[in-house]
Amino acid sequence: MVLSPRDRCFNWLSKIGLPKWGLYLDQYLLFPREVRKSLREVSSDALFVFCDQALGPWVPLVADRAHIVHVHDLLALRSALGEFPENPVSVTGRIYQRYIRRGFRRARHFISISYKTRDDLHRFGCVTASISEVVHNGLAYPYSRIQADRALQILRSAGLPAPARGMLLHVGGGQWYKNLPGIVALYSQYAAQSREPAPLWIIGGTNSSLRVIEALREIPTSGDVQFFENIDNVVLQAIYSISRALLFPSLAEGFGWPLIEAQACGCPVITTDEAPMNEIAGSAARYLPRLLPGDDIVSWAQHGAELLNELLSMTGEERNELVKRGIAWTARFDADAAIDRYLSIYRQVQDRYLTEAASDIGSTGRA
Repeated sequence: MVLSPRDRCFNWLSKIGLPKWGLYLDQYLLFPREVRKSLREVSSDALFVFCDQALGPWVPLVADRAHIVHVHDLLALRSALGEFPENPVSVTGRIYQRYIRRGFRRARHFISISYKTRDDLHRFGCVTASISEVVHNGLAYPYSRIQADRALQILRSAGLPAPARGMLLHVGGGQWYKNLPGIVALYSQYAAQSREPAPLWIIGGTNSSLRVIEALREIPTSGDVQFFENIDNVVLQAIYSISRALLFPSLAEGFGWPLIEAQACGCPVITTDEAPMNEIAGSAARYLPRLLPGDDIVSWAQHGAELLNELLSMTGEERNELVKRGIAWTARFDADAAIDRYLSIYRQVQDRYLTEAASDIGSTGRA
């Protein structure tokens, strides 16, 4: 059974220009009533699984039943608490994040996608957990290295250019923590130091923010930054396979999918030397310090360009060894293994709940 709000008030109020208010009514007024009604028909030994901690407002509805909450990242909450000067949050945003936290704090069982996320859950989420496990994500698509000629054929079929020198790569959604201005600044320094710089492909990011626009203006004429969207897994696998390096110096992450996707396809990684990036990318990656507020971005970018040039200057044998280590590392991020671990923890939660329920019944009977 899947319980989720239905678009009732949303559909009605959208007609008069108030879709957001309709969404609020569906989620926070009608949905709790529907859940309470549904609970009467749900077996007492059912396990309620919350797929994200952002569903915290509804945790209290089943806090006294067997339940577990999947935790992906606490970046929004940490921003609301003032942890990230790079991402100021409005008053209403801060209130909303505290509302979410007040809900998921009622939970007692959690699965986090990284040790960093679990640390944040306990530190900033202020939870009291009976079970708090870490299960790393498994690769959602079977990424693996494909031959260059096949990869180039896939790019051409998708209507994409096929750079003769390969490309540098960034994959992300353009969120503040992806550090896109820093990536462009790093590329600018690299291009300034290179006779024939490889182009930078940015998949999923955006060039619309003021800071990104300003960074793009500093790129030498020899450099080339291209933005692409709506790239499917098959094409992305081909891009990873012929890219010379993935630039992923995030300010923060909950997990960091592109780190292991790239390594699985034989693409070396440069990322941030902080958790969870160093937790997920492992020893095969190359690391930069985090770009902190107030840092000289030019000096940071120069350091990154030096690290990139060192990586690109590897001999064929050195690069092959790095690629092999990266591919071997990603074998631990297996989707089936992750699912098996989820199910094991689910059973553990259910068994604990049933044992406690039986104990309560026994105590009542003796009384």
